[in-house]
Amino acid sequence: MTRISVSCDAAAGPERVFAVLTDWPRHDEWMVLTRARVTAGDGRSAGSRLAAFTGVGPLGFLDTMEITLWDPPSAVEVRHTGRLVRGTGAFRVLRREGGGSTIVWEEELDLPFGAAGRLGWPLLRPLNEALFRLSLRRLAELSSP
Repeated sequence: MTRISVSCDAAAGPERVFAVLTDWPRHDEWMVLTRARVTAGDGRSAGSRLAAFTGVGPLGFLDTMEITLWDPPSAVEVRHTGRLVRGTGAFRVLRREGGGSTIVWEEELDLPFGAAGRLGWPLLRPLNEALFRLSLRRLAELSSP
């Protein structure tokens, strides 16, 4: 298992950030190279299922998920159920004193590809974290009033 945690401040309050964050069809507007859709349920409750494709054109991977916690406007958590991505993920939106919010993205993942995945992770981790931070900055901008 590996853990990633990145955060970003947003000018918008938690209600606005959470609304944009959980508008699944709009993920491609802020999450780098990713399109998401609801595959079961309403997408706004525990038990709903999501599918997110990350890649360019047909090259990429499908990340299937189940929402395990739905607590607007503070948190949404998922369990990754796909072949490649397994583990848990969470977005937390924290109200900042004086206005705005802090968005926290946390993932606890089983690394794929066995020993090769564990060996390659130290090289890929900084890139992954940078893409997560870029995505959060884009979410913060998109959520701005």
